[in-house]
Amino acid sequence: MDEQLFAYPVLFITGHGRIAFATEEIVRLRHYLTHGGFLYADDDYGMDSSFREMMKKIFPDNELVELPFSHDIYKIHYKFENGLPKTHEHDKKPPKGYGIFFQGRLVVFYTYETNLSDGWADPEVHGDPLAKREEALKMGTNIMIYVLNN
Repeated sequence: MDEQLFAYPVLFITGHGRIAFATEEIVRLRHYLTHGGFLYADDDYGMDSSFREMMKKIFPDNELVELPFSHDIYKIHYKFENGLPKTHEHDKKPPKGYGIFFQGRLVVFYTYETNLSDGWADPEVHGDPLAKREEALKMGTNIMIYVLNN
């Protein structure tokens, strides 16, 4: 609900467990996203069901769809021909990238089973090897370049 919300082109959310937005936050976030804003969400294990629930409230008529590996977000600067890199392992599931489009524009990018943001933390936090951290940082670079150019 911060008055400065519209000064930021990108919002980032991550975490473990349940997230919830109040009704006025849902309305404001929808307005932000439909007027040029972008939300990047990284499921850091456990927020998948509540995140999907909140997105359905924000965009009841727009589904989260899996992005094909040919989408620009995977190749705008660094090339990820096989989609998202796997930064941190939890359930041995493949990483997936989902999006919500509004009037043809990607307004939400949601990464699942990848934990990109773990690779952005100081090395001591998660103990991810350098190669994994570099992949995560490169994919993060792609996300930011994509958002700032679209």
